[in-house]
Amino acid sequence: MSQPEILPGTPEFRIKLPEGGEARGHLLAEFGGNGTHKFLLGKGSLVVAEVWPGLGDHARRNRAELRAGGSLVDAPADPSLPQAERRWVVIQDIECNSSSAAAALVYGYDASGPESWRTAEGHPLADYLSTGWRAPRKAWLVRGSNVSGYNLVRQLWLTEGLVSLAAPHLPPLEETDPTKSALRRFVEDGYEGAASYSQKRGLVDELHAFLTQMRIGDTVATIGDGRLHIGRITGDAVQTSSPGGLSNLRRTVAWTPRSHAYEELPEEVQQKLSVQHDVVDLTGVLDALDALTGQVDPAAPTGTGDTGEHPAAERPAQRELALPDITAELTADLLVHDRAWLDEMRELLLDERQLVLYGPPGTGKTYLAMRLAEYFGGGPEQVKIVQFHPSYAYEDFFEGFRPVEDPETREVAFRLTAGPLRELADLASREGNRHVPHFLIIDEINRANLAKVFGELYFLLEYRTRSVRLTYSGDDFALPPNLFVIGTMNTADRSIALVDAAMRRRFAFVELSPRTEPTAGLLARWLEREGRDMEPARLLDALNALVDDADFAIGPSYLMKPGVYRDGGLERTWRTKILPLLEEHHYGEGLDVAARYGLDSLRERHP
Repeated sequence: MSQPEILPGTPEFRIKLPEGGEARGHLLAEFGGNGTHKFLLGKGSLVVAEVWPGLGDHARRNRAELRAGGSLVDAPADPSLPQAERRWVVIQDIECNSSSAAAALVYGYDASGPESWRTAEGHPLADYLSTGWRAPRKAWLVRGSNVSGYNLVRQLWLTEGLVSLAAPHLPPLEETDPTKSALRRFVEDGYEGAASYSQKRGLVDELHAFLTQMRIGDTVATIGDGRLHIGRITGDAVQTSSPGGLSNLRRTVAWTPRSHAYEELPEEVQQKLSVQHDVVDLTGVLDALDALTGQVDPAAPTGTGDTGEHPAAERPAQRELALPDITAELTADLLVHDRAWLDEMRELLLDERQLVLYGPPGTGKTYLAMRLAEYFGGGPEQVKIVQFHPSYAYEDFFEGFRPVEDPETREVAFRLTAGPLRELADLASREGNRHVPHFLIIDEINRANLAKVFGELYFLLEYRTRSVRLTYSGDDFALPPNLFVIGTMNTADRSIALVDAAMRRRFAFVELSPRTEPTAGLLARWLEREGRDMEPARLLDALNALVDDADFAIGPSYLMKPGVYRDGGLERTWRTKILPLLEEHHYGEGLDVAARYGLDSLRERHP
């Protein structure tokens, strides 16, 4: 029987099992029934004996047949691992229908072969496969305004109708769509000593995008002299000689005659353009680019006539991001003294995207933040709330590696996990959501080390049109324009230093104080609406007039609860909620807090 042919140019691939040992195999030149390359699982490979829930019936039968036929036998027990899971060993090469089928055989559960199988250097099998399915039309940014000191956009691209990439050390390419593994090999050989490992990795990604991902009909954009130029790719990639190799990989482009000033571009486009790579996938803002040029997708259906003269169906107009206007009903519901105050809050959010409500306890900071966020966002689904504390970190807030149990294998491994900000940002940037305001509420924002929690996101809070490279995932990330942040800060909490000047520059600060509106008269307005006696409001005003520090004034929310108005409720709340706060404020002063701030004393002074 002839040996199956290994796919030329591909190495041996491996899967390392959780409790030690590994499986090995090769891609085959022959295609399986699902249109992908077959895979040869090598003799001596270890296979998990247990089948996990979720494994397909075909894969189960295949394992059973191989076991019954003697291709899989019990692996010798390891005395050093008495509790280790049972293993089988492959005693002869096994031909599998695909790399995923081979991975399922090894793991005992369904798995992605292109990602599970890795080379000895850790490169995924996917890098050795030809480009699969991709979107019918994509958009790309290619930079050319500063290539070794030359402005190719002005000097070459716009005048000759092309876009190019410099690859002076790349050998002549025989394949029209080289795989990423082939390009990595060319770059490793050709750029040895001429580029760092990081530069080589970036160059491989850019070459792969330019040569294999870009297609005729894709939109291409570039920045030159502060203006955005947009066109359509009209030709395949060609390799040609050029002075110094500055533009030896080329594609022809039909540039639109009109360019656009960078500062006038939509914010989402500016964010994408800020990514610092020579080739950037702009498909996420393809609709915005089409709107700039007034063009529509050429693949869109034309009119019903047979002549083809009817224009293509227009895309739905992009909806603009906006916050709902303040209504009289909202003003009355929140018991705010003046609608203009809420209008100013709305304008601050539109202008700054971030604000902090600060003041002493009991002033309704968190309640107001949640109500405004739900009103402006259109419901609680667009609102996420977190509370900071001294041990809160970047990994909790944005993303980091955390122990996660695999639901099928029950193995625990550290995996990159998104935190609340990353989750909300991903939701806000999803197609169809970009005009919908999303709100992150950070309660007790001053109780954490803010520079540690925000990390490189500190920059994005001030520069919303830019992006940064993330610490863990390495992704280029920008805060979506429709993501708003509202923080609350308790000024009576002196155990944590107040936020620094850098944070104050990034947020608008709005005070909620019992001595100023809208908080000052809030309790009286609430009592009037509830039809209750005004005495609690008079007593609270008298109390705050005696407090010498505005940060320790008492907010009205303590007295806006049903329990306060049951028999003895006011006295009980005053004794157990309010006086302890003031005792802490006057600790060590020898002051009789009850005599100064107690109900009886206040009633005597203000009958």
